[in-house]
Amino acid sequence: MRTPLLTAALSSLAFSSSVQALPLEQLQLPPGYRIEIAAEVPNARQMALSPAGILYVGTRRDGRVFALQDQDGDQRYETRHTLLSGRRLPNGVTWSDGDLYLAELTRLVRLNGIDTRLDNPPEPEVLLDNLPDITHHGWKYLKRGPDGAFYFTLGAPCNVCLETDPRFASIMRFDPASGNAAPWARGVRNSVGFAWHPEDNSLWFTDNGRDHLGDDQPDDELNRAGQGGLHFGFPFVHGDGLADPRFGAGARALDSQAPVALLGAHVAALGISFYTGEQFPDTPNTSLFMAQHGSWNRSSKVGYRVMRVDTSGEKITAVTPFITGWLQGETAWGRPVDVLVEPDGDLLISDDKADVIYRVWYQPLNPKQ
Repeated sequence: MRTPLLTAALSSLAFSSSVQALPLEQLQLPPGYRIEIAAEVPNARQMALSPAGILYVGTRRDGRVFALQDQDGDQRYETRHTLLSGRRLPNGVTWSDGDLYLAELTRLVRLNGIDTRLDNPPEPEVLLDNLPDITHHGWKYLKRGPDGAFYFTLGAPCNVCLETDPRFASIMRFDPASGNAAPWARGVRNSVGFAWHPEDNSLWFTDNGRDHLGDDQPDDELNRAGQGGLHFGFPFVHGDGLADPRFGAGARALDSQAPVALLGAHVAALGISFYTGEQFPDTPNTSLFMAQHGSWNRSSKVGYRVMRVDTSGEKITAVTPFITGWLQGETAWGRPVDVLVEPDGDLLISDDKADVIYRVWYQPLNPKQ
């Protein structure tokens, strides 16, 4: 369970009337699972949790970075601190060794000793600068890997193009010891979520397919990288071998990796996390949860849900809906962005349209079961 941090300044927040009015009863979960609103956060995007139970949340359009606390132990983050404001696409956040790391549009920064300084945040320390100043797919997802390096996404600055700067359309690796940053995986159009498999430390990541090839192609992808230096096809080939109309000829000379799962066109698969808890029944740590943000230009909307993906070694054994209902007909009142597993096994889900974070837990219908 989370441990409240008693030394921080408090600014208690009540949920707004618009959040209180969200139709949670429309959300459909498997039997025994429950969902509630855990926090109200404008434009909530990537999340990171410290061992002290402080939840850090990045944003995209809002420009702020938040820290949340559950002061009274009621499983709701009722206290919200604004750590930074006026930032450029501060989407990526991760906590490591006492510090908060933030991936902005053009740089990676660190807030030292942040857990005990929520009411007086330190000045951000710049670790990496001079990343491309292009906002198209410029928001970044950030995590620290098992090797101690930081990994972040750097999307293509276009719908489909071939750029001379090799950093575009990649997953980057930043070594904090040397200060060097370089592409680790290439041919990745726009990933906004990744996680390491708990058994072999392979990197699994989502990738959003290109637009303007119709409603049903190409698929968004779930990919696996067992090592660095691999290419995943963009802009030459999309989905499961679909050659690009303009750049497809280049695929013949390319040894690109096929996706481990095709997710459907335009679903906008974003954040993923392997389930590290023990609360959910029949959910081993080789299963992951995936947020699908939902389509923006498909004639009939798709996505707007959370999926469960079961794996066995390098293979996918099942991809099934876990939570649906944010999309009602052609109207969506919520858009899942990121998923995070708390130490007690609860699942947190951020939503940048409803401006909330949900908590999902398991409570069997019959307590004796």
